[in-house]
Amino acid sequence: MRTTWSFHTAGQLTFGPGAVSQLGELLGRRKIERLLIVTDKNLVEAGIDERVRKAIQEAGITVETFADGEAEPSIEVALRSIECARQFEPQAVLGLGGGSNMDLSKITALVYAHGGQPSDYFGFDNVPGPVLPLVCVPTTSGTGSEVSHAAVLTDTANELKVSTLSNYLRPALAVVDPELTYECPRQVAADAGIDALTHAIEAYTAVDYQSLDLPPGEKSAYEGRFPLGECLAEQSIELIGRNLVAAVQDGDNHAARDEMALAATLAGIAFSNCGVALVHALEYPIGGALHCSHGAGNGMLLPYVMRFNLPERKPTFARIASLLGEDTSGMSEEDAAELAIAAVERIKREIGIPERIRDIGGASIQLPLFAEKSFAIARLRWVNPRVSTQKDILNILASAF
Repeated sequence: MRTTWSFHTAGQLTFGPGAVSQLGELLGRRKIERLLIVTDKNLVEAGIDERVRKAIQEAGITVETFADGEAEPSIEVALRSIECARQFEPQAVLGLGGGSNMDLSKITALVYAHGGQPSDYFGFDNVPGPVLPLVCVPTTSGTGSEVSHAAVLTDTANELKVSTLSNYLRPALAVVDPELTYECPRQVAADAGIDALTHAIEAYTAVDYQSLDLPPGEKSAYEGRFPLGECLAEQSIELIGRNLVAAVQDGDNHAARDEMALAATLAGIAFSNCGVALVHALEYPIGGALHCSHGAGNGMLLPYVMRFNLPERKPTFARIASLLGEDTSGMSEEDAAELAIAAVERIKREIGIPERIRDIGGASIQLPLFAEKSFAIARLRWVNPRVSTQKDILNILASAF
């Protein structure tokens, strides 16, 4: 039985409307003179890249932009970003955008520092030492990559999303400016927001840290559920329950978008310590094969995995229902726990998240392979509160089909 837990996050987190105006000063303190921004063409066209560049260049810092980022970035795009870094020779890398761009910046900083190929570092704890200093500036409220130790790429040849996890990948600086999310399109805000909710719920319901039982010789990227992580996840769930639907349905509701930016960051800190589990294990092969966004895939699967986990987490689910704004007064614990699943399903419908695997182009014949690939991601199954077999996973997928 484990008796200790550890906590990690970004080296510095600066949060609030207008925070990007501080970038030049924050980088100047770190003696950064050459900076590579990793972003995408949409953010360049929207003027967000220029806004960030201006704040940095006013401090006398030379900036180069790699703008070929893409949703669910492939290994091939990562190789192009790394080559851009080698040509420019930056002293730091800034990821600007959603989780895809921030993850791409992490892989760029890693391979630039240590050489080799992205695949050399897949898995947990395969990064040999510090990477090029990382700065992350999110423009969506979802992944929490600005504070996490994970970077996800898509292995297009094998139709699978692959992760690199190391505490060396936590950004030295995270600057979260909710104003950068104000122009975020409705569906992007929905996919990102349900992703944040998935992170918070999986962290909040993870196996307890004392009970995280690893096979001999194995290490875990996550601690399991512990008190500090629970506090962060609980606050995130409450903020999302209060603000996600409003933030999606009315992009001009800046108060709701401000709170969603905070919720996503809190969820990122929570899950990158406590863990994500079976929802993510199922999403990786589905997202890799069907090319849905990571957030939409997670949101689609979340209630089905919650139902599987319900027997192990009834009191926690009952609390989740309350946090999401449901009135559980006078209810039995069982009924309140069921209400948590119903609340997630309601939120999904109200913001337009796909209901089932078939809705994103999946076929029933694909389910056994999805189950096989999901079961192989043992590091995520270890963190799940209920032990699962490959047959269990296939049954969850069948229910979600």
